[in-house]
Amino acid sequence: MAPRRLSVDRVREAVAALLQESVTRLPADYLEALRQAEAREESPLGRRMLRMLLENAELAEREGVATCQDTGVPVLFVQVGQDVHLTDGSLAEALEEAVREAYRDLRKSVVRDPLLRENTGDNTPPVVHYEIVPGDRVRIAALVKGFGAEMTSALRMLPATAGEGEVKRFVVEVVQRAGPNACPPVIVGVGLGSSFDGVAVLAKKALLRPLGLPNPKPHLARLEGELLDAINATGLGPQGLGGRFTALAVHVESAPTHIAALPVAVNLNCSAPRRAEVVL
Repeated sequence: MAPRRLSVDRVREAVAALLQESVTRLPADYLEALRQAEAREESPLGRRMLRMLLENAELAEREGVATCQDTGVPVLFVQVGQDVHLTDGSLAEALEEAVREAYRDLRKSVVRDPLLRENTGDNTPPVVHYEIVPGDRVRIAALVKGFGAEMTSALRMLPATAGEGEVKRFVVEVVQRAGPNACPPVIVGVGLGSSFDGVAVLAKKALLRPLGLPNPKPHLARLEGELLDAINATGLGPQGLGGRFTALAVHVESAPTHIAALPVAVNLNCSAPRRAEVVL
């Protein structure tokens, strides 16, 4: 059977629309978690902060404006079916053009060189993670990653003897150290395993999962619940002003690793988690 043909022009149009939507419309599962947190928050100031976050999200969607002025770096997870033949140009160039179009009227936050600090002027290039998968579809998941939370994220290469207890201590330590800078209530992505580079990708990929959907592996689902309880027991609370809800969810993703190591990475998403997905 001949491969399915897909023009990169369709990819460009879809990704541009995806990014534009994600900066103005927050995910429904996140907004529902925020409403539930407001109903259960015991701190009056914490409840007020949660109500303000909900009102901000409603206003942004109604007016078609960005939910946060830091429209960040676009991170794209691109799954390409092995039975797809991409036509009419370069996929990488199409993704760059999609970002260029989406950010025409948004803040440009990307600098070409981390030391010279020259702004690219169009928020390109995006960070792209490619994966070849079975099938004839292209699935693209986008995170618009502001850097208040990104700068508070961390990675540690623990020894294999560290165990679950040390993993928990590190994750809670990262959230506590982040304090108000990550704009809580946060969503906590945790990567376990792989390698130095791979564990960071796992932590970021964990942020794509809808809130309330636990890891299918029972021991990781248990770990997610225990970490969420421990983080919320810190009392940091919404926007770091005290309260019950420092985090709305903890998502853990794991991968095989070397016998000598227990890599762990923590990637935080702030109270404006811009996340969206399209399948072509």
